[in-house]
Amino acid sequence: MNIDIMTTDQLAQMDQLISTAQSVLVVCHKSPDGDAIGSSLGMAEYLRLRGKDVTVVVPDQYPDFLHWLPNSEKIVRYDKHPGKCDMLFKIADLIVCLDFNTPSRVEDMEPALVSSPARKILIDHHLKPDVDADLVISQPEASSASELVFRVVWQLGGFQELGKAFAIPVYCGMMTDTGGFTFNSTRPEIFFIIGELLTKHIDKDKIYRNVYHNYSYDRIRLMGYVMYEKLVYLPEYHASYYAITRDEQKRFNFIKGDAEGLVNIPQQIKGLKLSISLREDTEKPNLVWVSLRSVDDFPCNLVAERFFNGGGHLNASGGRLNCSIDEAVEIARQAIVAFADTLK
Repeated sequence: MNIDIMTTDQLAQMDQLISTAQSVLVVCHKSPDGDAIGSSLGMAEYLRLRGKDVTVVVPDQYPDFLHWLPNSEKIVRYDKHPGKCDMLFKIADLIVCLDFNTPSRVEDMEPALVSSPARKILIDHHLKPDVDADLVISQPEASSASELVFRVVWQLGGFQELGKAFAIPVYCGMMTDTGGFTFNSTRPEIFFIIGELLTKHIDKDKIYRNVYHNYSYDRIRLMGYVMYEKLVYLPEYHASYYAITRDEQKRFNFIKGDAEGLVNIPQQIKGLKLSISLREDTEKPNLVWVSLRSVDDFPCNLVAERFFNGGGHLNASGGRLNCSIDEAVEIARQAIVAFADTLK
């Protein structure tokens, strides 16, 4: 199966940019998820194979259930070491940007990224990329940035020499960005890639358990509380939403990642087309994080763009609101009503 995604010119440029660099940064978006971390660790492993001095820099904390990934202990957080990271951006020869389409997605790290004199490569699967990069590999139809990293490395001829330290994070990234291959994952290329990753003797079942069966007791209690007490089901619209306040998160000893996947659970309701999650930021006032999931051809990315200052993919999107949690609930209801004809 042909899984090449770069043109002949892009392939040559990619190889040249890597060959001529020595100090390389791999960066991803704020609040990194499984795909951001997985693609970053996978790309870094390939670059080390090429003899490069590589550092993965992330804007802030990532979920505990990803800390087991190989080489994750080498990741440097910008929010913890801004001075060190600023220097790394200044001296880097090459920066590989993964899983974000615009510099604002790295938030506080944006000035360092934009002002860096390094050459830049963008590898991403979100719409409308506007990163000022020397080479842009943009495939919005791809399942994940991790899929694209695999395909880039495959086309560069590096896959055969790589081992588990590449295959595990790439598989993990693909798995998490497709909800365990339950959405945005119907193309045969994805399963060809899975087959190739399995040749590296990874345990895909253990990877699943490490991610999805690795929560705290408090997370399980939070999940039950949200589904029983907070879920609002609107059968006439085939939609649902819930809102989690800062106090509720404190009550259940919330840590980064504890809300991961909750937005998918209401989709188990027969006939549901849209699930919306609203979560008050634990530190900043009047900041609400929004996640949306949908099924079939309902465009939750359009809902995210129109109502939640966000965007994403057809069936999995996100955004943010600068308002109170009560105001966010009202906006969510307005969004559902606005799309009533499509939802019904």
